[in-house]
Amino acid sequence: MNNNKILTTTMTTPAPKPLAFFERYLTVWVGLCIVGGILLGKIAPGVAKTLDGMAVYVDGAPVVSIPIAICLFFMMYPIMVKIDFASVVRAGRSGKPVLLTLFVNWAIKPFTMYAIALFFLGTLLRGFIGVDAMDWVKIPFGLDLPLGAEHGAGTVVLHEGMKMLQIPLWRSYLAGCILLGVAPCTAMVLVWGYLARGNDALTLVMVAINSLTMLVLYGVLGGFLLGVGRLPVPWQALLLSIAIYVALPLVTGYFTRRWIIAAKGEEWFKEKFLRRLNPIPVAALLLTLVLLFSFKGEVIAGNPLTILWIAIPLFLQTILIFALTYWLAKVLKLTYEDAAPAAMIGASNHFEVAIATAVMLFGLSSGAALATVVGVLIEVPVMLMLVGFCKRTTHWFDRAPGPVESGRN
Repeated sequence: MNNNKILTTTMTTPAPKPLAFFERYLTVWVGLCIVGGILLGKIAPGVAKTLDGMAVYVDGAPVVSIPIAICLFFMMYPIMVKIDFASVVRAGRSGKPVLLTLFVNWAIKPFTMYAIALFFLGTLLRGFIGVDAMDWVKIPFGLDLPLGAEHGAGTVVLHEGMKMLQIPLWRSYLAGCILLGVAPCTAMVLVWGYLARGNDALTLVMVAINSLTMLVLYGVLGGFLLGVGRLPVPWQALLLSIAIYVALPLVTGYFTRRWIIAAKGEEWFKEKFLRRLNPIPVAALLLTLVLLFSFKGEVIAGNPLTILWIAIPLFLQTILIFALTYWLAKVLKLTYEDAAPAAMIGASNHFEVAIATAVMLFGLSSGAALATVVGVLIEVPVMLMLVGFCKRTTHWFDRAPGPVESGRN
């Protein structure tokens, strides 16, 4: 018998019910939240700027946005508290989906991102970006180059009283795309897998393994593709984001589950407590959208076409990696519950780490930093579209027998 079919997530969830109001019209709410966020950023820029400034900074780079961290906690906590952690141990023995995720994330995704971004930004859209358009970025760590010296594709110049490296603008955008391509998602994928009714225990295992793999391969692959040797890894940013976005809701959910079942019993936990939590992840996701687009309202209004040019390769890369992983999951005969999160984790990006690295390497006002921000803006709507696609194609896969992640409302 296929081991993937028997390694299911034993979850304490209510019986299957129709989609709740929020989920049934999720596309409408997403559109309204994006528009509302942009309007908030335009109408009340002071409020949006204050909220955006509430962050944990590392070396001058905003690593953890406090408002976004709060929203993510309320997205993650209801997911974590539902997980029976005995199922995590069983899911950890399921080799195929974990190996598939590692293969796509580290052997394919960084290189397809480089190729797609280079083709679109460096060739097809270069005329729209500006053939002679330039960007000024930080001089690479450890180098003391004189004015006029050439380094890679750039030249050392004096810009606003500081020695900077002048490079073609499209190359700066390319660098930001590369940083997104070498940073697979380790937090939000739990939300995407949850909404797609995937195997949450397996998703948690894949998140843990990818987080550990990032510590080794992020700097090596990023440095190789950027042509800077070994990329300086933002260890503090990486560890902080994992601790706040994953570990905190995980530990809180684990102990909440134990305490409530011990005090009230499993039936009360399932029938009362979990039902009250059901609307919270989607509501927190929608609030996150409002915040993200309000923070960047001025950027969107000031650079609409630039954002479009950067968004095109990022969108195509997301679709390509999702489609490839989903197809390979079908070839490997994974159940739907394992295939959906495996495809999601490759398609989405760890944008907090990408932004922190772009700011550290190139500067806060660089084109590379802007490209990572565009990654944030398009990720949520695109991933929600892919969640919908997964739910419409469950019949392409075998379903896991026994209790699974259905009935979320």
